[in-house]
Parts: sequence; structure tokens; C-alpha cells
Amino acid sequence: MSDTPAPQSKKEIIAAAEKAVTDIAAAKAAIGKVIFGQQEVVERVLITLLAGGHALLVGVPGLAKTKLVETLGTVLGLDANRIQFTPDLMPSDILGSEVMEEDAAGKRGFRFIKGPVFAQLLMADEINRASPRTQSALLQAMQEYHVTIAGERHDLPAPFHVLATQNPLEQEGTYPLPEAQLDRFLMQVDVPYPDIDAERQILFETTGETEAAAEQTLEPGELQPLQKLVRQIPVGESVVEAILELVRSARPEDNDSEATRHISWGPGPRASQALMLTVRARALLDGRLAPSIDDVMALAGPVLQHRMALNFSARAEGVTVRSVIADLKSKWM
Repeated sequence: MSDTPAPQSKKEIIAAAEKAVTDIAAAKAAIGKVIFGQQEVVERVLITLLAGGHALLVGVPGLAKTKLVETLGTVLGLDANRIQFTPDLMPSDILGSEVMEEDAAGKRGFRFIKGPVFAQLLMADEINRASPRTQSALLQAMQEYHVTIAGERHDLPAPFHVLATQNPLEQEGTYPLPEAQLDRFLMQVDVPYPDIDAERQILFETTGETEAAAEQTLEPGELQPLQKLVRQIPVGESVVEAILELVRSARPEDNDSEATRHISWGPGPRASQALMLTVRARALLDGRLAPSIDDVMALAGPVLQHRMALNFSARAEGVTVRSVIADLKSKWM
């Protein structure tokens, strides 16, 4: 973790928040020079990083998901690596492996060679094209921030974030992510097609002689103090109650409502934790010192949709996870 002390007093927190708002605005502006027409996507990924989590970006090919992750690494001053997930990718290709070496005296021993997971920002490109066994290689890293190879623990750099891209499951050559791994993603960020104005800008900006390049706005080590600041932002009791009621209302064993009759299994406590962190980060992103229920409603979909599964009858009726979440949110709308 960074050695920068976290602000303690209310005055220090306000001063730190004001500087953070300026820094985040500069980062958003730098990203906007490269990524066009995806403001909501950019904001949700920034919220994920400010909250200290991982994000799963879902969309068809060609929507600049990979370019967004590369741009974030540059703008935020993070050491970044990229893994292209393929069906023949092995866990050792991600984590690293031990190799036997012989020194000048003829003595043999094993040396660990680090894999690409040892980075501050790991782009797992098309993660659902690898087998479930290889996908699961990231489970320990995403939750515990270290990996164990041959019984030895190897700590990952701090901060450590996984931004994975995923093609829709309907496409050929894809495998569904294990539920345990999905739960480790703070948010699922759906990447839509750009509107016509954004697509027109993309045509002109990317097909000329020169193309805009990302510029760094944060120095290495500046992201962690922002993450500490997010955890110090106070959350009102009404917001806490909204988080608890919303998450618990998505569990069929706790409710017997019209919405929950479509749910096979619902979100666990990690969803509540994710909402607590992301609503704080969203407030800071907007220049506010406290989150509101509107923040909870805005982030309910990205936080809950990959932590729920519908039953057979719901799928037969054409019910979607998004429509179920919308029904659950209607109480506060």
C-alpha cells in the first residue's frame, strides 16, 4: 500500500476530496480524448478502480473495450499487462512457473518466473474464451492479492486490479465464467454501441493521418490515497438501509415477491460490500462528500446483475436479470 497517510479530520478529508475531484476530472478528460461516446462506461470503470475492485466489461467485439483498459493504464500511471485469453491458455501462462536452473558450481535449484498477473492493472482480454480451469487461475489473485506456486506465496503489486473483457456468451468458442469468479468482480459494465454522433467522431478521429494518444495525469502511487479517501466518505443510515433492503430483496429465500419468484439464487454479502464502496466512489466522482439513494439505484444493475441467476421458468417467459433488478428498484423510484 502507499505510504501516503490518509486524512483524519473532517477538514483534511474535505481538502483531500477537493483535490481528488480535480485529479479525477483531469483523468476523465484525458480518457475522453481517446475513448469517444462511452461516458457512462468510463465512469463505471473509474468508480471500480476508485473503490479498489475489479470490473468485467461485456460487449460485442469492436467497442473499444481493450483500448479503454490500455488508456486507463496510461492515464492513471499504472504498470499494466495484457493477457489474450485463448482456449489453449494454461494457468501457468497467467501466474508463472518454476524452472530448474544450474549455477556455475553445478548446483541445481528452482527459480520462480513471474507471469503477467504480476502487474498493477491486468487486462484479461476475452476472458471467457479460455477454459474454466484457466479462468479459475485468477480466483486467488483477485481475492487475496497473492498467488501460491509450489507452496510458496508470491505477493502481487499494489494496487492490483483486473479489468476483464468478455464477449456475449451467445458467440461461438466462449465458456461461462464460474460463479465464484463472477462474484469477485465488483461490477459488470455493459458496453453498448455508440450513438450516431459518437460514431461519427470515431470515424474522423481514428481514420486520419494521426490518432490521439493517451496522456498520463496521475503519478504512480496517487491512486491508492484516492482509494483510502473513498473508504472514509460517510454513508448515511438511509443509504445503508437502501443497500441492505435492495440486496436482500434479491434473495428468493428471504422474500416471496413477484420479482424473486424468477430468481434461482441471489447476491451474497459481497454485493452489499460492493454497493457500499461504489456509491462512495460515485459520490466522489461527482464532487459530493456523501452518497445518496440515487447512487444506490444507479449502481444496482452493474453490481447485482452478475451475482444473480434466473430459474428456468423465468427464461422460458423471456424475463431478464435487468428487468428483475428494475422491479426490485421500483420501490425507491
